[in-house]
Amino acid sequence: MPVEPVRIGIVDSGFTASQQVVKGAAFTLRDDRLWLEDCQPDQLGHGSRVIEIMEALSPECEIISAQVFQDRFTTTAAQVGAAIDWLVDQNVQVINLSLGLRQDRSSLRDACQQAIKHGVILCAASPARGEPVFPASYPGVFRMTGDARCGRDEISHLNTRFADFGACVKPMSMVVGLSGASLGCAHLTAHLANFLQTTDGATPVNARTWLHERARYHGPEQKRSAND
Repeated sequence: MPVEPVRIGIVDSGFTASQQVVKGAAFTLRDDRLWLEDCQPDQLGHGSRVIEIMEALSPECEIISAQVFQDRFTTTAAQVGAAIDWLVDQNVQVINLSLGLRQDRSSLRDACQQAIKHGVILCAASPARGEPVFPASYPGVFRMTGDARCGRDEISHLNTRFADFGACVKPMSMVVGLSGASLGCAHLTAHLANFLQTTDGATPVNARTWLHERARYHGPEQKRSAND
């Protein structure tokens, strides 16, 4: 019996016409109201770069795009929360959130809690240091960042107060403006999608264990001085 492809939800700035996205929707604020609309082409190049990583590393999976950035890198907890709710309704198994909001809002917190209750893995970008961001800081969310030690297929188990896991910070194509946390999160989501695709009875708990066991590096990256 054929195995159904894993569905990856991407909450970001959309996708390009050449990318193989199964379904997409945009979540926009207008006149102080939240609207569900058709996706517009990615104007920022962020979501499409994230999707490039999914297509390269997890080609068997299906991608569902929830657009929360339009022409600027600004969004709200309400938009991101609505995007998560919609993706859960699309039966995704893992959601990539290469973004971080400074404010803790009930709309986003509740959406994350409901997704986790449905068994969806939430992978959210978290800076390697600094102030906490959301949704990465919510319980049960996989806190992902970039790790310069990691090659394309490598993982680090950081287990710091900032992040759980790290991965490659290189985009698939030469672009500027993407953070290491965003790219690391995308690589880790793709790795997890492959784990879900090949593992019967996969759960968020054994997915986290798999990342830990597969990690090449353990502990945070140590910055060396020029004199070392």
